[in-house]
Amino acid sequence: MLTITKEFHFSASHVLDRLPSWHPCARMHGHNYVVVLELSARREDLTEAGFVRDYRELDAFKKWMDDTLDHRHLNEAMGGGISPSAENLAAWIFDLWIERFPELTAVKVSETPKTWAEYRPPR
Repeated sequence: MLTITKEFHFSASHVLDRLPSWHPCARMHGHNYVVVLELSARREDLTEAGFVRDYRELDAFKKWMDDTLDHRHLNEAMGGGISPSAENLAAWIFDLWIERFPELTAVKVSETPKTWAEYRPPR
């Protein structure tokens, strides 16, 4: 398999309201998020140019992220009923974009420079 990744950035707030009230993440707070899309293909499935996918085609994701997530409140942006944890955000993004990018194999989300969540569906 050949794999490519591209990193994206946005800032947003959220409340993890399913935590005990004493937990600091139960209060509204924000992060400077990093999202990494990972796309993979077999060698024989590369494009004629030799790409898993042209990186420029990922500009659509950047535009969507800027319009939908950047400087937004994730509890609202992700819709009711989904706790906007990094884990759920990674899975939510994957589910929204797998049809558009069938080569998508994983989505990683970072809320801080030292923490990452990754969604990689079972094979």
